[in-house]
Amino acid sequence: MGRYTDAVCRQCRREGEKLFLKGDRCYSQKCAIEKKPFVPGAHGRDRRGKVSEYGLQLREKQKTRRIYGVLEKQFRNYFTEADRKTGITGENLLILLERRLDNVVYRLGFAASRKEARQLVNHGHFTINGKKASIPSMLVKVGDVIQVKAKSMESPKFQEIKDQAAYKTPPEWLSVHVDSMTGSVLAYPRRDQIDTLVNEQLIVELYSR
Repeated sequence: MGRYTDAVCRQCRREGEKLFLKGDRCYSQKCAIEKKPFVPGAHGRDRRGKVSEYGLQLREKQKTRRIYGVLEKQFRNYFTEADRKTGITGENLLILLERRLDNVVYRLGFAASRKEARQLVNHGHFTINGKKASIPSMLVKVGDVIQVKAKSMESPKFQEIKDQAAYKTPPEWLSVHVDSMTGSVLAYPRRDQIDTLVNEQLIVELYSR
């Protein structure tokens, strides 16, 4: 499957804001937005002009895709599923994205970024309800228990993650037990519990054209 392999900081610069794709680095002066607050490319500093309504909608969709690390076809499939569900389509879309296993691992504090969470899941370091879970796009359900494998817990990497997780607070719809590196899904998130700074209505308008 295709995957973006260029420097992820270029994605933040293209959107003109921090997407927090590189964990702690995004909170430091090393952040690319701090150094180069303009879009990438030879003429990035010179780009001016008013953005059209379609342009705003497109940028919001691209920004959301990049935050969650989802490919175009995947994202469209999520939107189609969100549109079929009862309720507000935009909110349904964000809830589906939040339920992805890689996002949940990140939200539990078991990874510094969604990209790192996706890599750790791919490498088979987690279980769901005691069964191996190595597909980042798996959607968790209420009552699911996500846990780091016992063998993985012995590695220096996860000892470091465990130390860092102790200082992080998961969202209300999740609970975490740092000592056992276990997290539980208490409920599906509400919109007010999702801190992703996106205007999902613009995405709905884009796909409704």
